[in-house]
Amino acid sequence: MVTNTEVVAPASNGVDGGCCKSGPGYATPLAAMSGPPEKLIYVTAVYTGTGREKPDYLATVDVDPNSPTYSTVIHRLPMPFVGDELHHSGWNSCSSCHGDASADRRYLVLPSLISGRIYAIDTKADPRAPSLYKYVDPKEIAEKTGLAYPHTAHCLASGEILVSCLGDEEGNAKGNGFLLLDSDFNIKNRWEKEGHSPLFGYDFWYQPRHKTMISTSWGAPKAFTKGFDLQHVADGLYGSHLHVYSWPGGEMKQLIDLGETGMLPLEIRFLHDPSKDTGYVGGALSSNMIRFFKNSDETWGHEVVIQVKPLKVENWILPEMPGLITDFLISLDDRFLYFVNWLHGDVRQYNIEDPKNPVLTGQIWVGGLLQKGSPAKAVGEDGNTFQYDVPQIKGKSLRGGPQMIQLSLDGKRLYATNSLFSAWDRQFYPELMDKGSHIIQLDVDTEKGGLSINPDLFVDFGDEPDGPALAHEMRYPGGDCTSDIWI
Repeated sequence: MVTNTEVVAPASNGVDGGCCKSGPGYATPLAAMSGPPEKLIYVTAVYTGTGREKPDYLATVDVDPNSPTYSTVIHRLPMPFVGDELHHSGWNSCSSCHGDASADRRYLVLPSLISGRIYAIDTKADPRAPSLYKYVDPKEIAEKTGLAYPHTAHCLASGEILVSCLGDEEGNAKGNGFLLLDSDFNIKNRWEKEGHSPLFGYDFWYQPRHKTMISTSWGAPKAFTKGFDLQHVADGLYGSHLHVYSWPGGEMKQLIDLGETGMLPLEIRFLHDPSKDTGYVGGALSSNMIRFFKNSDETWGHEVVIQVKPLKVENWILPEMPGLITDFLISLDDRFLYFVNWLHGDVRQYNIEDPKNPVLTGQIWVGGLLQKGSPAKAVGEDGNTFQYDVPQIKGKSLRGGPQMIQLSLDGKRLYATNSLFSAWDRQFYPELMDKGSHIIQLDVDTEKGGLSINPDLFVDFGDEPDGPALAHEMRYPGGDCTSDIWI
C-alpha cells in the first residue's frame, strides 16, 4: 500500500447534493432525481494498449453549459505507473451510507484491469483537480487473496468497498472472486465464502432488502486480454452464468445458466427501488436484455425481454454481426432502460414501467461498423445492402461505437463514450488507436420518449496533449444511477 502526502481536510463544496445533515448521496432514488445538475464528469482515459508509453489518467471534463471551459478536459491526473488499463470506477461511499453522517463520498476508486492496482483518488480537496490518495498493490492483493484483474467497485453501507476480480495472476478464471477492502483501502479478505467463487467474474449488484447479490460473467483474462476470438467461446473461456449470493453472507445460493440466450452477460442492474426484486442483465454476445426476478420459493428466474437480432453483413469478419450490448443503465425512477449496441452503433431507450414488457421509445445511431462510408454493409431481407446515417458533431465524424453511458440524475441527459477495452478497440475499431475517443451527449425526452444529439457537447480525446486516448467509464462527483445503491 502506498500513500501520498498528507491529505487536506475535506472542504464543504456542495458537490454531493443532498448530504448536508446526513451521509452521502440521497435518501431515495426519487430524491436523487431532484439533485443538482452535473457540472463535472470524471472519466478514465487509457493509453495502455495504444502503443503510447504513457500512464493512464483520470480526466475531469466540464459539462456545465454556462462555464467558459464547457465541453473540454480541464484537468488530467496521470497514474504513477504505465500499463494499468484503467477501466471502471466506483466510490468509497455512496447513497447506501446515506444514514451515516460520518460517511463521506470522497474517494473515487479506480481498479486497473491489467496491472491489478486499485487507486483511491481524492476528489474532495479540489473536485476540479483530483489528486492521488493511495493505491493498493497488486502483489499484496495476490499474496493475501489470490485475486487479480480487478473490475467493478461498489461501496457498502458498512463503509467497506467490494471489488470484483476476474481471475488469478496467471489469468485463469478459476481464481476469480471478490476483494473486500476496509474504508481506508486496506485489504481485509475475500468476500465470498471459501468454495463459493463464481465461474467467471465481471459485474455485480446487491439488493439488501432481498438479502441478495448477483454477479455476472465475462471470461478468463488470458482470453479476453488478447482480443476476442470465437474459438475461446467454444473452448469454454467465456461465461453465460449469473451467480446468486446471500447478502451479506457471501454464500452462493444459485447458479443460473443463461445458455445461448445470455452469452457474455456483462452489466447487471437491479431496479433502483430497494423493495423491488427484479432487474436486468445484458447478454453482450447474444445481444439480449434478460430480466431476472425472484420466485415465490425464494429462487431466482430469468426471461429474455429484448432481442437485438444479428444483421447479415458483407465485408466483415463474420457473415452476421451481433449488436454487442456492452453497457446499459436504468433511470432513477425505474421508468426507462437505456442500452448500447457497440458494433451496430445505436443507443436505445425503452420504457420499462411494465418490467416484463419493455417498449422501445427511442433509438439513435451515433457510430458503429455500419455507418455510411464504412467497409461493412448490412444486407436486408430483400437482398439490398444498407448503412446508417450518423451525424457529425461540431464538424467531427463519430468514430467507434457507443460504449459506456451515464445518465443525469434528472434523466434528461445521456452521455456516451466509445472505448470498450484497448485490445478489443484495436480489433474492432482500429481507428481509435490513431484518433482516440470522444464523449457525446444525447438529450432525452422523458415525457414521450426519444433521443436526440446535443450539438454543443463534443469532448475529443484525439486532441489530448500526450496523444489520442481511449475514454471509458464516467462518474459525477455526487454519484449517479450506476454508482449508487439504496438499502
